[in-house]
Amino acid sequence: MKIEITEANGSKQKRRFIDFPHDLYEGDPNYVPEIYIGQKELLDEKKNPFFQHSKAQLYLAIRDGKVVGRIAAIRNNEYNRYANANVGYFGFFDVVEDYEVAKQLFDTACAWAKKEGLDAVLGPTNFSTNDTAALLVEGFDRPPVIMMTYNKPYYKDFLERYGFVKKMDMLAYFTNEEMVNMKSVRLAQMIEERLAKKGITFRPANMKKFREEIKKVSEVYKAAWDKNWGFVPPTDEEFKHMADEMKMVIDPEFALLAEHEGRLVAFALAVPDINVITRTIKKGRLLPTGIFKLLFQKKKIKRLRIILLGVREEYRKMGIEGVFYARIISRGIEKGFNEAEASWILDNNEMMKKGVEGVNMVPYKRYRIYEKTLNG
Repeated sequence: MKIEITEANGSKQKRRFIDFPHDLYEGDPNYVPEIYIGQKELLDEKKNPFFQHSKAQLYLAIRDGKVVGRIAAIRNNEYNRYANANVGYFGFFDVVEDYEVAKQLFDTACAWAKKEGLDAVLGPTNFSTNDTAALLVEGFDRPPVIMMTYNKPYYKDFLERYGFVKKMDMLAYFTNEEMVNMKSVRLAQMIEERLAKKGITFRPANMKKFREEIKKVSEVYKAAWDKNWGFVPPTDEEFKHMADEMKMVIDPEFALLAEHEGRLVAFALAVPDINVITRTIKKGRLLPTGIFKLLFQKKKIKRLRIILLGVREEYRKMGIEGVFYARIISRGIEKGFNEAEASWILDNNEMMKKGVEGVNMVPYKRYRIYEKTLNG
Protein backbone atom coordinates (compact mmCIF):
# COMPACT_ATOMS: atom_id res chain seq x y z
CA MET A 1 0.00 0.00 0.00
CA LYS A 2 1.06 3.57 -0.68
CA ILE A 3 2.84 5.42 2.12
CA GLU A 4 1.85 9.05 2.54
CA ILE A 5 4.12 11.48 4.43
CA THR A 6 2.15 14.37 5.91
CA GLU A 7 3.03 17.36 8.06
CA ALA A 8 1.78 17.11 11.64
CA ASN A 9 0.84 20.72 12.28
CA GLY A 10 -2.65 20.88 13.80
CA SER A 11 -3.66 19.71 17.26
CA LYS A 12 -5.22 16.48 15.93
CA GLN A 13 -2.14 15.56 13.94
CA LYS A 14 0.17 16.41 16.85
CA ARG A 15 -1.92 14.14 19.07
CA ARG A 16 -1.41 11.31 16.58
CA PHE A 17 2.30 12.17 16.49
CA ILE A 18 2.56 11.90 20.30
CA ASP A 19 0.41 8.79 20.60
CA PHE A 20 1.95 6.68 17.82
CA PRO A 21 4.62 5.06 20.03
CA HIS A 22 1.95 3.70 22.41
CA ASP A 23 0.61 1.44 19.67
CA LEU A 24 4.05 0.63 18.29
CA TYR A 25 5.42 -0.58 21.63
CA GLU A 26 2.24 -2.22 22.90
CA GLY A 27 3.18 -5.33 24.86
CA ASP A 28 6.84 -4.32 25.26
CA PRO A 29 7.58 -4.66 29.00
CA ASN A 30 10.41 -2.09 28.80
CA TYR A 31 8.44 0.67 27.09
CA VAL A 32 7.72 3.80 29.14
CA PRO A 33 5.08 6.18 27.71
CA GLU A 34 5.93 9.86 27.75
CA ILE A 35 3.59 12.03 29.81
CA TYR A 36 1.16 13.43 27.24
CA ILE A 37 0.90 16.94 28.64
CA GLY A 38 4.71 17.22 28.74
CA GLN A 39 5.08 16.11 25.12
CA LYS A 40 2.30 18.45 24.04
CA GLU A 41 4.10 21.40 25.64
CA LEU A 42 7.45 20.30 24.21
CA LEU A 43 6.00 20.48 20.69
CA ASP A 44 4.14 23.75 21.29
CA GLU A 45 5.87 26.60 19.49
CA LYS A 46 4.35 29.10 21.92
CA LYS A 47 5.43 27.30 25.11
CA ASN A 48 8.80 25.70 24.32
CA PRO A 49 11.61 28.34 24.42
CA PHE A 50 13.49 26.31 21.78
CA PHE A 51 11.23 27.83 19.14
CA GLN A 52 12.26 31.35 20.10
CA HIS A 53 15.49 30.80 18.17
CA SER A 54 15.06 27.63 16.11
CA LYS A 55 12.55 25.65 14.09
CA ALA A 56 11.29 22.14 13.42
CA GLN A 57 8.79 20.34 11.22
CA LEU A 58 6.93 17.24 12.37
CA TYR A 59 5.97 14.50 9.92
CA LEU A 60 3.75 11.43 10.04
CA ALA A 61 3.91 8.40 7.78
CA ILE A 62 0.39 7.18 6.99
CA ARG A 63 -0.55 3.88 5.35
CA ASP A 64 -4.16 2.84 4.82
CA GLY A 65 -5.25 5.60 7.18
CA LYS A 66 -3.03 4.36 10.01
CA VAL A 67 0.12 6.02 11.40
CA VAL A 68 3.15 3.80 10.72
CA GLY A 69 5.97 6.22 11.50
CA ARG A 70 6.97 9.69 12.64
CA ILE A 71 9.98 12.00 12.50
CA ALA A 72 10.91 15.63 13.19
CA ALA A 73 13.28 17.64 11.02
CA ILE A 74 15.09 20.20 13.15
CA ARG A 75 17.17 23.31 12.64
CA ASN A 76 18.92 24.35 15.86
CA ASN A 77 20.26 27.81 15.14
CA GLU A 78 21.82 28.14 18.59
CA TYR A 79 23.90 25.00 18.06
CA ASN A 80 25.06 26.09 14.62
CA ARG A 81 26.02 29.52 15.95
CA TYR A 82 27.81 28.14 19.00
CA ALA A 83 29.64 25.31 17.19
CA ASN A 84 30.22 27.27 13.98
CA ALA A 85 28.41 24.49 12.16
CA ASN A 86 25.73 24.17 9.49
CA VAL A 87 23.86 21.01 10.38
CA GLY A 88 20.32 19.89 11.00
CA TYR A 89 18.91 17.20 13.26
CA PHE A 90 16.21 14.59 13.18
CA GLY A 91 14.31 13.51 16.26
CA PHE A 92 11.16 11.86 17.60
CA PHE A 93 11.85 8.98 15.22
CA ASP A 94 9.63 5.93 15.52
CA VAL A 95 8.62 3.50 12.83
CA VAL A 96 7.10 0.08 12.25
CA GLU A 97 9.47 -2.69 11.17
CA ASP A 98 9.40 -1.73 7.52
CA TYR A 99 12.51 -0.16 6.00
CA GLU A 100 10.57 1.46 3.16
CA VAL A 101 8.59 3.53 5.68
CA ALA A 102 11.79 4.50 7.49
CA LYS A 103 13.45 5.43 4.19
CA GLN A 104 10.63 7.77 3.23
CA LEU A 105 10.75 9.45 6.64
CA PHE A 106 14.53 9.93 6.33
CA ASP A 107 14.11 11.17 2.75
CA THR A 108 11.62 13.75 3.96
CA ALA A 109 13.75 14.97 6.87
CA CYS A 110 16.87 15.19 4.70
CA ALA A 111 14.97 17.04 1.96
CA TRP A 112 13.76 19.56 4.54
CA ALA A 113 17.33 20.02 5.80
CA LYS A 114 18.60 20.52 2.23
CA LYS A 115 15.92 23.10 1.61
CA GLU A 116 17.16 24.88 4.74
CA GLY A 117 20.64 24.97 3.20
CA LEU A 118 22.16 22.60 5.77
CA ASP A 119 25.17 20.37 5.07
CA ALA A 120 24.40 17.33 7.24
CA VAL A 121 21.78 15.74 9.50
CA LEU A 122 22.53 14.36 12.96
CA GLY A 123 20.32 12.54 15.41
CA PRO A 124 18.25 11.48 17.02
CA THR A 125 17.77 14.46 19.35
CA ASN A 126 14.49 15.84 20.69
CA PHE A 127 15.29 18.84 20.05
CA SER A 128 18.89 19.20 21.27
CA THR A 129 21.34 17.38 23.53
CA ASN A 130 19.80 19.34 26.40
CA ASP A 131 16.66 17.28 25.79
CA THR A 132 16.35 13.51 25.42
CA ALA A 133 18.80 12.38 22.78
CA ALA A 134 20.54 9.45 21.10
CA LEU A 135 19.53 6.01 19.85
CA LEU A 136 19.74 3.03 22.18
CA VAL A 137 22.08 0.50 20.50
CA GLU A 138 22.98 -1.77 23.45
CA GLY A 139 21.09 -2.66 26.61
CA PHE A 140 17.54 -3.49 25.58
CA ASP A 141 16.92 -5.80 28.53
CA ARG A 142 15.84 -3.08 30.98
CA PRO A 143 13.48 -0.12 30.74
CA PRO A 144 14.91 3.39 30.41
CA VAL A 145 15.23 5.66 33.42
CA ILE A 146 13.73 9.14 33.59
CA MET A 147 14.52 11.29 30.52
CA MET A 148 16.42 8.54 28.70
CA THR A 149 15.44 7.14 25.32
CA TYR A 150 14.21 3.71 24.34
CA ASN A 151 13.63 2.32 20.86
CA LYS A 152 13.28 -0.82 18.80
CA PRO A 153 16.55 -2.70 18.10
CA TYR A 154 15.93 -2.56 14.34
CA TYR A 155 16.23 1.24 14.27
CA LYS A 156 20.02 0.91 14.27
CA ASP A 157 19.91 -1.25 11.13
CA PHE A 158 17.51 1.15 9.39
CA LEU A 159 19.72 4.19 10.08
CA GLU A 160 22.91 2.48 8.95
CA ARG A 161 21.25 1.02 5.86
CA TYR A 162 20.17 4.54 4.89
CA GLY A 163 23.75 5.82 5.23
CA PHE A 164 23.89 7.30 8.71
CA VAL A 165 27.24 6.71 10.43
CA LYS A 166 28.27 6.85 14.06
CA LYS A 167 29.16 10.34 15.27
CA MET A 168 29.35 9.87 19.04
CA ASP A 169 28.44 7.26 21.64
CA MET A 170 27.10 7.92 25.13
CA LEU A 171 27.11 5.48 28.03
CA ALA A 172 24.79 4.81 30.94
CA TYR A 173 26.42 3.38 34.05
CA PHE A 174 24.70 1.22 36.67
CA THR A 175 25.31 0.17 40.23
CA ASN A 176 23.29 -1.20 43.10
CA GLU A 177 23.67 -1.49 46.86
CA GLU A 178 25.57 -4.78 46.58
CA MET A 179 27.92 -3.65 43.81
CA VAL A 180 28.87 -0.18 45.02
CA ASN A 181 32.42 0.30 46.29
CA MET A 182 31.83 1.54 49.83
CA LYS A 183 35.59 1.85 50.35
CA SER A 184 35.61 4.58 47.71
CA VAL A 185 32.62 6.20 49.38
CA ARG A 186 34.47 6.32 52.70
CA LEU A 187 37.62 7.63 50.97
CA ALA A 188 35.54 10.44 49.46
CA GLN A 189 34.57 11.53 52.96
CA MET A 190 38.27 12.03 53.72
CA ILE A 191 38.69 13.95 50.46
CA GLU A 192 35.78 16.18 51.47
CA GLU A 193 37.54 17.00 54.74
CA ARG A 194 40.73 17.85 52.84
CA LEU A 195 38.81 20.09 50.41
CA ALA A 196 37.23 21.91 53.34
CA LYS A 197 40.71 23.02 54.44
CA LYS A 198 41.07 24.61 51.00
CA GLY A 199 37.81 26.50 51.40
CA ILE A 200 35.70 24.16 49.25
CA THR A 201 32.47 23.15 50.96
CA PHE A 202 29.41 21.14 49.97
CA ARG A 203 25.74 21.75 50.65
CA PRO A 204 22.28 20.82 49.36
CA ALA A 205 20.42 23.28 47.15
CA ASN A 206 18.20 25.78 48.93
CA MET A 207 14.78 25.19 47.38
CA LYS A 208 13.42 28.31 49.09
CA LYS A 209 15.84 30.31 46.95
CA PHE A 210 15.30 28.20 43.84
CA ARG A 211 15.59 31.05 41.33
CA GLU A 212 18.86 32.30 42.83
CA GLU A 213 20.31 28.78 42.92
CA ILE A 214 19.29 28.09 39.32
CA LYS A 215 20.99 31.24 38.07
CA LYS A 216 24.30 30.18 39.66
CA VAL A 217 23.93 26.58 38.49
CA SER A 218 23.27 27.77 34.94
CA GLU A 219 26.61 29.59 34.87
CA VAL A 220 28.50 26.49 36.03
CA TYR A 221 26.53 24.27 33.65
CA LYS A 222 27.56 26.34 30.65
CA ALA A 223 31.18 26.56 31.78
CA ALA A 224 31.53 22.89 32.73
CA TRP A 225 30.05 21.49 29.50
CA ASP A 226 31.66 24.12 27.28
CA LYS A 227 34.11 21.72 25.58
CA ASN A 228 31.90 18.62 25.50
CA TRP A 229 31.03 17.27 22.07
CA GLY A 230 27.56 18.25 20.89
CA PHE A 231 26.95 20.73 23.70
CA VAL A 232 24.91 23.84 23.06
CA PRO A 233 24.42 26.25 25.97
CA PRO A 234 20.71 26.66 26.69
CA THR A 235 19.36 30.18 26.62
CA ASP A 236 18.29 31.66 29.94
CA GLU A 237 14.67 30.94 29.05
CA GLU A 238 15.46 27.33 28.11
CA PHE A 239 17.40 26.72 31.33
CA LYS A 240 14.61 28.24 33.40
CA HIS A 241 12.10 26.04 31.57
CA MET A 242 14.19 22.90 32.19
CA ALA A 243 14.64 23.80 35.84
CA ASP A 244 10.93 24.37 36.37
CA GLU A 245 10.19 20.94 34.89
CA MET A 246 12.83 19.26 37.05
CA LYS A 247 11.69 21.03 40.22
CA MET A 248 8.75 18.65 40.54
CA VAL A 249 11.05 15.66 41.07
CA ILE A 250 14.03 17.30 42.82
CA ASP A 251 14.93 16.14 46.32
CA PRO A 252 17.31 18.81 47.69
CA GLU A 253 19.39 16.10 49.36
CA PHE A 254 20.34 14.94 45.88
CA ALA A 255 20.83 18.45 44.47
CA LEU A 256 24.34 19.21 45.68
CA LEU A 257 26.46 22.33 45.31
CA ALA A 258 30.18 22.83 45.88
CA GLU A 259 31.40 26.32 46.70
CA HIS A 260 34.85 27.82 47.03
CA GLU A 261 34.69 30.65 49.53
CA GLY A 262 31.07 31.31 48.57
CA ARG A 263 31.47 30.98 44.78
CA LEU A 264 29.68 28.06 43.13
CA VAL A 265 32.25 25.87 41.37
CA ALA A 266 30.42 22.57 40.86
CA PHE A 267 27.05 20.90 41.18
CA ALA A 268 25.45 17.50 40.91
CA LEU A 269 21.86 16.40 40.57
CA ALA A 270 20.26 13.00 41.01
CA VAL A 271 16.52 12.44 40.70
CA PRO A 272 14.21 9.56 41.57
CA ASP A 273 13.42 7.43 38.53
CA ILE A 274 9.71 8.20 38.17
CA ASN A 275 9.64 5.95 35.08
CA VAL A 276 8.96 3.18 37.58
CA ILE A 277 5.52 4.76 37.92
CA THR A 278 4.96 6.37 34.52
CA ARG A 279 5.46 3.07 32.71
CA THR A 280 2.13 2.02 34.25
CA ILE A 281 0.25 5.16 33.17
CA LYS A 282 -1.71 4.26 30.05
CA LYS A 283 -0.76 6.43 27.06
CA GLY A 284 0.90 8.90 29.41
CA ARG A 285 -2.42 10.46 30.44
CA LEU A 286 -2.35 11.88 33.95
CA LEU A 287 -6.13 12.17 34.01
CA PRO A 288 -8.27 10.73 35.40
CA THR A 289 -6.10 8.30 37.43
CA GLY A 290 -2.49 8.74 36.33
CA ILE A 291 -1.91 11.75 38.56
CA PHE A 292 -2.75 9.67 41.63
CA LYS A 293 -0.16 7.06 40.66
CA LEU A 294 2.48 9.79 40.52
CA LEU A 295 1.41 11.27 43.85
CA PHE A 296 0.90 8.13 45.91
CA GLN A 297 3.30 5.53 44.51
CA LYS A 298 6.58 7.39 44.99
CA LYS A 299 7.62 4.95 47.71
CA LYS A 300 7.86 2.27 45.01
CA ILE A 301 10.79 4.11 43.44
CA LYS A 302 14.07 2.48 44.45
CA ARG A 303 16.31 3.81 41.68
CA LEU A 304 18.08 7.16 41.21
CA ARG A 305 19.41 8.71 38.05
CA ILE A 306 22.51 10.87 38.43
CA ILE A 307 21.45 13.21 35.68
CA LEU A 308 23.89 16.13 35.90
CA LEU A 309 27.37 16.67 37.28
CA GLY A 310 29.48 19.65 36.34
CA VAL A 311 32.74 21.06 37.67
CA ARG A 312 34.45 24.24 36.53
CA GLU A 313 37.60 23.28 34.64
CA GLU A 314 40.03 24.80 37.15
CA TYR A 315 38.49 22.70 39.96
CA ARG A 316 38.71 19.31 38.26
CA LYS A 317 40.95 16.47 39.44
CA MET A 318 40.60 17.64 43.04
CA GLY A 319 38.13 14.93 44.08
CA ILE A 320 34.95 17.01 43.92
CA GLU A 321 33.31 14.54 41.54
CA GLY A 322 34.03 11.65 43.90
CA VAL A 323 32.52 13.52 46.83
CA PHE A 324 29.33 14.11 44.84
CA TYR A 325 29.01 10.43 43.90
CA ALA A 326 29.73 9.32 47.46
CA ARG A 327 27.18 11.70 48.97
CA ILE A 328 24.47 10.68 46.51
CA ILE A 329 25.14 6.96 46.95
CA SER A 330 25.39 6.97 50.75
CA ARG A 331 22.34 9.20 51.20
CA GLY A 332 20.44 7.20 48.60
CA ILE A 333 21.03 3.98 50.52
CA GLU A 334 19.91 5.67 53.73
CA LYS A 335 16.67 6.75 52.05
CA GLY A 336 15.88 3.29 50.67
CA PHE A 337 17.18 3.55 47.12
CA ASN A 338 19.08 0.43 46.06
CA GLU A 339 19.99 1.18 42.44
CA ALA A 340 21.50 4.11 40.56
CA GLU A 341 22.21 5.05 36.98
CA ALA A 342 24.67 7.75 35.90
CA SER A 343 23.80 8.96 32.42
CA TRP A 344 24.64 9.93 29.94
CA ILE A 345 28.43 10.11 29.78
CA LEU A 346 30.23 10.74 26.49
CA ASP A 347 32.28 7.73 25.45
CA ASN A 348 35.34 9.97 25.01
CA ASN A 349 35.01 11.63 28.43
CA GLU A 350 37.64 9.57 30.24
CA MET A 351 37.58 11.75 33.37
CA MET A 352 33.87 11.23 33.96
CA LYS A 353 34.10 7.53 33.13
CA LYS A 354 36.93 7.15 35.63
CA GLY A 355 34.83 8.91 38.26
CA VAL A 356 31.83 6.60 38.02
CA GLU A 357 33.97 3.51 37.64
CA GLY A 358 35.76 4.51 40.86
CA VAL A 359 32.59 3.78 42.85
CA ASN A 360 32.12 0.53 40.92
CA MET A 361 29.50 1.66 38.44
CA VAL A 362 29.54 -0.37 35.22
CA PRO A 363 28.40 0.58 31.70
CA TYR A 364 25.19 -1.27 30.86
CA LYS A 365 23.57 0.76 28.09
CA ARG A 366 25.05 2.42 25.02
CA TYR A 367 23.43 5.23 23.06
CA ARG A 368 24.50 6.73 19.73
CA ILE A 369 24.19 9.96 17.77
CA TYR A 370 24.41 9.39 14.01
CA GLU A 371 25.32 11.70 11.14
CA LYS A 372 24.64 11.76 7.43
CA THR A 373 26.15 14.34 5.10
CA LEU A 374 23.89 15.88 2.48
CA ASN A 375 25.47 15.90 -0.96
CA GLY A 376 24.24 18.19 -3.71
